[in-house]
Amino acid sequence: MERRPLVWRPFEEMERLRREFDRILEEFFPIRREVEARMFIPPIELYETDKELVLKVDLPGVKKEDVEITVKENAVVVRAERKEEREENTENIHRSERFYGVIERAIQLPVEVNPDEARAEYKDGVLEIRIPKAQVEREKKIKLA
Repeated sequence: MERRPLVWRPFEEMERLRREFDRILEEFFPIRREVEARMFIPPIELYETDKELVLKVDLPGVKKEDVEITVKENAVVVRAERKEEREENTENIHRSERFYGVIERAIQLPVEVNPDEARAEYKDGVLEIRIPKAQVEREKKIKLA
């Protein structure tokens, strides 16, 4: 019978320890999952064309007037508030998983942009921001003096 040496895989062992540690924490602090579920991070899509960056942010249930956008040369900050809608028959709520409150997300941009020419549109719960890329001179000829 041929014996092979045991191969130690430290990263697999670290991952196993992390999962075990998470399991133990979950047993002693079950509220952790509930807090994570209450935080809403809106999903985004960011893509680039020849002339601009296009950012789409899903903000379901948010009204247009409750959205604030800040565009910088290298980042976009989207801040919105989803307000709770009160109905008459809410005294017997069995489960509520919907998020209400302030949502804020800062998105780093892969290229420099021109924030002065940014424009945004909000339709059907999707915020679309189009930002022209900054014109950066890649080459410059210099005359000798």
